[in-house]
Amino acid sequence: MKRLRRASIVQLESITTANHDGDAVALVLHTTQGEIVARLHPAAPGAAAVVWVGGAGGGLDGPAWGMYPRLAAQLALQGVASLRLHYRKPNYLEDCVADTLLGVDYLLEQGYRHVALVGHSFGGAVVITAGALSSQVAAVVAMSSQTYGTELVAHISPRPLLLMHGTADEILPAACSKHIYSIAHQPKEILLYPGCQHGLDECRDQVDEDLLKWLHHHLHQQARSDS
Repeated sequence: MKRLRRASIVQLESITTANHDGDAVALVLHTTQGEIVARLHPAAPGAAAVVWVGGAGGGLDGPAWGMYPRLAAQLALQGVASLRLHYRKPNYLEDCVADTLLGVDYLLEQGYRHVALVGHSFGGAVVITAGALSSQVAAVVAMSSQTYGTELVAHISPRPLLLMHGTADEILPAACSKHIYSIAHQPKEILLYPGCQHGLDECRDQVDEDLLKWLHHHLHQQARSDS
């Protein structure tokens, strides 16, 4: 991947959020390269945080019938912040990676620590690349990931990586995550869901449970290592 054109935030705007977003704060990050729409689920200063990014079309809700707002709300109640981010230029890998890293920078500037990345489909490649390029990323989760754009996955180590994939994925076969796992370094984990398709709808409850458990374990583990 060629050198990323990193943007910087020049203005932050809060806008009215829709009711279904609960306590999320709707944001527009005005950057030197365009606007990024996001939703912040805040937590106390110094808390761990998660950046959530979508597939090739971007969006704020994620797979499995709106996983991102659903899990972000649960994490906020448990003291973990979240930033759900919509790309400036969906489906452009380098730009989406830059947006994700800007989301990490924003959370760190707000006083959060130990930022994990979660992405689905195309977003799996986005978070893998972003995690490989930034030492500020604490952990990476790629769901139903494509393989293009994941060549740097070994550089995520020694930070943890989780791959999640349905065995009945009709768009990107589970072999994609198996390949990524094979070239990644430890610590790494792969979870396969029998009969589950690309959107993870059929295994929503199990994916929710597994992802929350994994994030809590690794983010809290890193927090304990600081104390």
